[in-house]
Amino acid sequence: MPTSNNYFHLHLVSDSTGETLITVARAVAAQYANVTPVEHVYPLVRSQKQLDRVLDEIEEAPGIVLFTLLEKDLVSRLEDKCKGINVPSLSIIGPVMQLFEAYLGAATTGRVGAQHVLNAEYFKRIDALNYTMIHDDGQHVEGLDDADVVLVGVSRTSKTPTSIYLANRGIRTANVPLVPGIPVPSQLETLTRPLVVSLHATPERLIQVRTNRLLSMGADSSSDTYTDKQSVAEEVAFARKLSAKHDWPLLDVTRRSIEETAAAIMKLYSDRQRNRPSE
Repeated sequence: MPTSNNYFHLHLVSDSTGETLITVARAVAAQYANVTPVEHVYPLVRSQKQLDRVLDEIEEAPGIVLFTLLEKDLVSRLEDKCKGINVPSLSIIGPVMQLFEAYLGAATTGRVGAQHVLNAEYFKRIDALNYTMIHDDGQHVEGLDDADVVLVGVSRTSKTPTSIYLANRGIRTANVPLVPGIPVPSQLETLTRPLVVSLHATPERLIQVRTNRLLSMGADSSSDTYTDKQSVAEEVAFARKLSAKHDWPLLDVTRRSIEETAAAIMKLYSDRQRNRPSE
């Protein structure tokens, strides 16, 4: 049960990196605003000796136990221990694997970390990350035509973190800032192959983010046009007008997380690829 200060222990046991567990656990925990999990993450648990340490820590700090283990002996021992000390445990991938097995009529291979093999998809993501880092913030505009997606927008519309997130999904992403008074690169205006998406936010949100940014740098924002309400409103209007001129899709990021913004862009990209005539 949660403690009196609204914290509870959450043990995440994986024979791989633990990324799947962390993602699922945090997605569920986010639905409970009044309690906060204390995460205990145990990656690469592949032997009885490694499991011993995990079991000791679970016993010292009882709580919810989630796991992604494929070795049956490890699973049995973990589940038995949890039953013995009366803590709940659940395999995150077990039910899904059973569903696959029933539908496909084939047993699993039992390969630990199979999703992390160095296959073509892996190297595609590495290539996308390299491309995105080189083409961040308007750098090397001569290579924009090699992008899958190009993000444009005024300062502090999350162009860089969104680009990196997309690159981690294998999408080669460049981003170009839109600044009033500075001509847009001609390479950007003539693009036909990449999907160009314009990111926008309300002036109020931009002022808030920019002010926090300046404060974190120890700069004074009181007389800076970077956070002046009229100047920021003009920036937003300029970006919207330019986007309408080139028929770039507009995406309001005011209340979106990076993940939500990226998901919306990936849908636009997928729809565009699906509707594009075969070359």
